[in-house]
This record gives sequence, C-alpha cells and structure tokens, in this order.
Amino acid sequence: MNMQATGQTITAPRAGLSPGERHRMSNATAGTASAPRWMLWTGWFLSFTVVAQLLSSAFFRATYHTYAVAEIVTGYGYPESAIVFIVIAECTLVLLYLVPQTSVLAAILLTGYLGGAVATHLRIADTARAAIPLVVGILAWGGLYLRDSRIRQLVPFRRSV
Repeated sequence: MNMQATGQTITAPRAGLSPGERHRMSNATAGTASAPRWMLWTGWFLSFTVVAQLLSSAFFRATYHTYAVAEIVTGYGYPESAIVFIVIAECTLVLLYLVPQTSVLAAILLTGYLGGAVATHLRIADTARAAIPLVVGILAWGGLYLRDSRIRQLVPFRRSV
C-alpha cells in the first residue's frame, strides 16, 4: 500500500540523546570526574612505568638484540619472524593505552597480551620471570584506575556512607 496516498507519515527512530539527556549524563559524571591531584599523578606515574617497560621490550626486540632474539627463538620456541609482530603489538598497545579514549580497550588487550606472556613463561617453567608480566598488568590496571573516574565508578573499593 502506498503510504503517501493514505496520508500516513513514517517517522524513523531518533538516534542519539536529547540535550536534556546529555546534560543529565554530564552532570552525573562531572561529580565523580574530579579526583585528588595525588591520585592523577600516581595513576600517570604507574601508567608511564608500564609504557616504559613495553617500549624497552619493543626496542630490544626491534633492534634484534642478541639476547632478545635468543630468548624468543631458543627459550620460548617462537620463530624469529614472530619478533616483528611482537614489536608491532607492543607499540600499538602503548599508543592505545596513552590515549584516554582508548585506554580501557588497551588495558583489556594488554591483559590478554600479558596473560600470554605469563603462560609462555610458565610453559617453560620460568616461574620467576612469569611474575614480570603479571606485575605489569597489575600496574596497568592500577594506573588506569587512579587516572580514570569511569573505572573507579565501575569498581568502587569503598562505598560512600
């Protein structure tokens, strides 16, 4: 049936939020967005510690440092061609982690990446070095928790009285 002939109008569903809804949401997050300066500075310090570890790892692998290549090829059993992909993954994670809009996604991906590193160390019975990626993952989430109010809202460690 032709809708124009009957005089009926079809309206599409509205996409997005109305200005009133946006205002309510911005007010809801504005009160929790402010954090003490020490929390922000500590969060960024922990985050840059994670970044420094990932970039140093990527640097030694990208320059084909003798020990890094030997560790990957003979120690872990990966082919030498995997080094390029590891370096690309680490650099991409660093970029995503430093951008506030993508830092949560990066932390999730970083958790998976570091979980693989822990599994690799445990597979070859290197339990002492398995702690390094575990600590880096904890520092990554801790830094993000301190510098991002959305994560603090999601995981409140204490409730307001």
